[in-house]
Amino acid sequence: MKNRNLAFWGIVALALCSFALREKPSINVVFIGDSITHGTTQKDETPPNYTDSALVQSGKFKTVQVANQGISGYTTVDFLPATHKSYPKVRAAADAFYTDKQAMLVFSIMLGTNDSAIKGPTGSPVSPQDYHANLKTIADSLLAAYPTCKIVINHPIWYSNNTHNRGAAYMQEGQDRVLLYHKEIDALVKEYAKINPHHVYLGDTKGYKYFDENHLTDFKAENGLDGVFYLHPNKKGDITLGKFWCDAIIRALK
Repeated sequence: MKNRNLAFWGIVALALCSFALREKPSINVVFIGDSITHGTTQKDETPPNYTDSALVQSGKFKTVQVANQGISGYTTVDFLPATHKSYPKVRAAADAFYTDKQAMLVFSIMLGTNDSAIKGPTGSPVSPQDYHANLKTIADSLLAAYPTCKIVINHPIWYSNNTHNRGAAYMQEGQDRVLLYHKEIDALVKEYAKINPHHVYLGDTKGYKYFDENHLTDFKAENGLDGVFYLHPNKKGDITLGKFWCDAIIRALK
């Protein structure tokens, strides 16, 4: 009996040591998005930069690297592989990361603001059905190229219903369309849970409610054709959005 107890506690000790010595994972994150992802303040003050900082500060990862592939004015159409516009740059950034087989490759996506516009950006207004199809095409292409990657799709955030600049008109119609996009993202994630589980995840869903009339101080006030509008987060908003994206990535990697 004594020998059995010793053997048991020996196994427990080995398991605890193994757990303690297990290295934290490393992650490389490629961000796909529009001007909100690209950032509208300083070069090193963007949501991906703040996501990077939050991921490091979480203490859950050995190393963190990020690549910001957000492009102002772009829609899901612009990121389709067939357009040969931004997709090659996304692939180049991901290829550079994918050579590190010790790190998890993650794609964090937030597209939809420009898709929702009444006119202006490529393909706008993009119907909810086409938005769903475009996201699926992008995700399928990434999964084909990087079979072990994780894809986190975030809900696009709120903007004021008088958003109208020289390049695009969004207004209430666009804001309503964003809410329909949320449903398409939710449905797409559920589809992947059945056809390719553990690869495509629902990202941040808090941002839309946070970035509304109650948090206008987190936006840049911009002069538009229909008055002052709120579309792009300022530094304070970028920090908050970066934290939301960090939390979404951590949830996906559990």
